[in-house]
Order: sequence, then structure tokens, then C-alpha cells
Amino acid sequence: MKSDTKKQIITKIFENMQISFGILLLILCCTILIVVSTFIQIDLTHFILPFDLFKGAKLSYNDFLYTYRIIPQIPIVLFVGAFLGRKYGITSVLLYIILGLFVIPVFAIGGGFKYVFEYGFGYILAYIPAVYFSASILKDGFSNKNIIKSIIIGVLIIHIIGTLYMLFLAALKHEGKELITGWIYSQSGLKIIYDIFLSYITVFIAKYLRIIFWTVK
Repeated sequence: MKSDTKKQIITKIFENMQISFGILLLILCCTILIVVSTFIQIDLTHFILPFDLFKGAKLSYNDFLYTYRIIPQIPIVLFVGAFLGRKYGITSVLLYIILGLFVIPVFAIGGGFKYVFEYGFGYILAYIPAVYFSASILKDGFSNKNIIKSIIIGVLIIHIIGTLYMLFLAALKHEGKELITGWIYSQSGLKIIYDIFLSYITVFIAKYLRIIFWTVK
């Protein structure tokens, strides 16, 4: 009888759990994906109109090409929100943050609780509201309008909060204007445009992966 009672208790516990094993596995996989994206660099090469073109200078084919090196973590985070939905997407991001602060150094330049004093930590914290708002928009459907809206809002939330966090720390450390402007230019300059472009691709992929894996909204 005692064995049957224990089985009933265990069964009730699993029945009351809001996260099934399948969803938990997807959350873990998405967290791993965020970690991996932290240490990947993608070279995006595309055509541009060089300034020297309007000066009558002789230009070669390479002068019309521009290569931008980007770390695709923000597009991956928005993918996670679109794929898992608001609740589970935030869970995946929180797991990533907890791992970085208390377990293993999964952030770009290390880990540990002292990382909260790094300029870039504001961008990581911003993943939470970014996933919340972008995934909330996609709850109404993955129309092209909703995808674009969710991406723009998600990317801007991350860069705005990340920049404000950096400015706060810079003010506490009495950093100079050159460091501040250089940081903003490198972290939230052209990168915003590339983040939006790559995020559209990743969220579009998430739209169809949701159908395959049948994730819960």
C-alpha cells in the first residue's frame, strides 16, 4: 500500500508540473543555442556605394563590397522567444543568465556574479523584456507584419536597455566621453540594422519549427 501511495504522489507531482519533459528538453536546447551563439562570429558581405564613387575616383570591384562581423546572439535570442513562446522563452534566457552568473562562464568575456559590473551585461538583462514583448506580439500569429514588428521592438529594447546600463556604469566609473561614444558605436551602431536583418531570418525559421515541434505558446 505504501508503494502504491508513493506512486500516486509521484504521479500527481508530474501531472501538476507545467513543463513537460519535451518542453524542458527544448528549453535546454535553446539555452545551449544561446551559449553557442555567444562565441560565433558571422561575416556578412554585401554591396555598398563607396563615398569615393561620387569623387570620380577609380574603384575596383572590392570597393563596392563591405564585410561586417557580427555575433548572432540577439537574433538567436529572438528566435528562442518566437520558437518557445513568451513563458518558455524567458525561462530559457533566465537559465542562460543563471548559468553565467553562478555556474559556468558562458558570457562573452567570462562569467560569475562580478559580470554584473561589465558594460555588456545590460544587453543580457535586456533579453528578458525583449523576449516578453516580441513573443507577445507573435501570439497573435506569425504574419509578416507581426514578425517585423516583434523583431524591431525586440532589437530596440535590447540595444536601448543595454546602452542605458552601460551609461550608468560608465557614470559610476567616471569614464570619458571617447570610451562611451566608442562603445555605443561598436555595440549599438550599425549592429542594430544587422541584428534586425538576421532576426527576421531566425524568427522566420522559428515560425516553421514551431509547426514541426508543436511547442506551446
